[in-house]
Amino acid sequence: MTHQHRVAVIGAGAWGTALANLLVGSGAAVRLWAREPEVVASFAETGRNALYLDGADLDPRLSVTNSMARALSGTETVVWVCPVQYSAAVLADAAGLIPPEATVVSASKGIEVATLRRMDEIFAAALPPEQSRRLCVLSGPSFAREVVAGAPTVVVVASRDEGSCLRAQALFQTDRFRVYTNSDVVGVELGGALKNVIALAAGVAAGLELGHNAVAALMTRGIAEMTRLGVALGAQPATFAGLAGMGDLVLTCTGGLSRNRTVGVQLGQGRSMSDIMGNARTVAEGVATVRAVHELARKLGVEMPVSAEVYGIVAEGADPMEALHRLMTREPKSENPDFLNFGEGS
Repeated sequence: MTHQHRVAVIGAGAWGTALANLLVGSGAAVRLWAREPEVVASFAETGRNALYLDGADLDPRLSVTNSMARALSGTETVVWVCPVQYSAAVLADAAGLIPPEATVVSASKGIEVATLRRMDEIFAAALPPEQSRRLCVLSGPSFAREVVAGAPTVVVVASRDEGSCLRAQALFQTDRFRVYTNSDVVGVELGGALKNVIALAAGVAAGLELGHNAVAALMTRGIAEMTRLGVALGAQPATFAGLAGMGDLVLTCTGGLSRNRTVGVQLGQGRSMSDIMGNARTVAEGVATVRAVHELARKLGVEMPVSAEVYGIVAEGADPMEALHRLMTREPKSENPDFLNFGEGS
């Protein structure tokens, strides 16, 4: 009998559900852990995740549970898809139940506001050193609904351990879900987190009806900011030109399914942050991440004008049109003073 790879997916939001469904379709034995009892009930009654992925048809072989112990028992791979801001608390309960030989793949995007930690740093504090060294992070342009629908999707998985990275690549790879590998864990983590801040900015521009020129400018200058902060934190600049950087940025800044862009659109249309968040079931990670980015940029002395204005709008209630004016009237300068050296070479 062929061995079924045993996978626990921790977090039954839209993305966790989509990844669990993908892995079941590839032949893995998957247990999806859901915090909310109503998610388990929805699966039992309708075979769907009515809370987070309403209307999407899912593989009937997918097993869903509220028991962390049952989800993690005997698992060979743990796919972590809890929101970043809650991950440390959930991991405190889960870490002791994760088999020591299991590979952990983080698919959560963001930076913990309270500590300014990335997900790899959160795992490093909770898991044994050897297991945390083998951590993989999955990122790239990927809307959950499109993955469930079988739309062609290309992502990247990064790890400091080549063997773990290749195993994760093989686990997720299908004819509709292509996976590249990378060794830059920090860059892939930061790309997935920072692009959400720029997506908020792009949404604000759309809400203000500023046109395509403005959105393109925000995306381009946004990737420059992402790269500057990433390099200051030890990432490789080339990573931000890849799937976890530019790829995910394009998707979240232009795609109608982007939660962060949607929040930005509403801000641009004049809604308050408290009103938007008060009615939200799903988490727009950029709302929390922008606070962490603001503090990281301040501590490291990294210039991030677009992110700073997004912080002002989200955290301080700044007027979006005034933020635009400040960006447009900044002192003129070279496009990329870190990499352009006029007068040198040919």
